[in-house]
Amino acid sequence: MTHDEALLLVDLQNDFCDGGALAVPDADSAIGVAGQLMARCQHQGIPVVASLDWHPVQHGSFASVQGATPFTEGKLDGLPQTWWPDHCVQGTPGARLHSALQQSLIAATFPKGEDPNIDSYSAFFDNGHRQETALHGWLQQHAIRRLTVTGLATDYCVKYTVLDALRLGYQVTVIPEGCRGVNLAPQDSKLAFEEMESAGAHLLALHAWLNKYD
Repeated sequence: MTHDEALLLVDLQNDFCDGGALAVPDADSAIGVAGQLMARCQHQGIPVVASLDWHPVQHGSFASVQGATPFTEGKLDGLPQTWWPDHCVQGTPGARLHSALQQSLIAATFPKGEDPNIDSYSAFFDNGHRQETALHGWLQQHAIRRLTVTGLATDYCVKYTVLDALRLGYQVTVIPEGCRGVNLAPQDSKLAFEEMESAGAHLLALHAWLNKYD
C-alpha cells in the first residue's frame, strides 16, 4: 500500500519522559498515544519516522556549560536561548527512544541538535535555519506530502517542527493528546497549539484520527 502520509514522532526519548534529565510533565501518556498511532500506521502501511535530540557533550544550550541556572534565558550564537539541564547526550540511555515504543515500526530516525553552537528545536532545521536535517529530503524521496505529528514537547520541538513543516509545504495534522509541554509559563502549550493552528495545522483528536482508518 502506498501512502503520501507519514507519522512523525518528535523526540520521544527517555530524558524527556518520567525520570529523565529534562522530564516533561505527564510525558509517558504521550508514549501510549504514540503506540496507538504506530499500530494503526502499521496496519495501514503508513510509514513512521522519528526525530531525536542528539547533543554532543558540552552542548552550548546546557546550563552547566554556561554556568547558568536551568530554565533561565540567554543567547547562544546570537539567538535567544533557554538554558536547559544536560539532556539527550549522544550515546547515553537518556537519548534513546522510550522502551515502550515498538522501534521496529520506525522506518527512519533523524538526529538534530548535533552542532554544539546552536540548538535545534525543529526536526527540520536548527534554530537559525542555517542547517537542515535529513528529514525533509527523506520525506521528499518517499513522496510524503502529509504529516501527522505528535511528541515532546508541545511548546518547543513539536511547535517548531510543525511550523517548519507548514513552511515547507506539508499538510500537517497534530494529535494534541499525544503532545505534552514543558510549560515554563502555564499557558505555553495552549498558546503553542493556537500558533500551530493559526499557521495552518489541523488539530485532530486521537479517536477521530484512528476512526479515519477503521
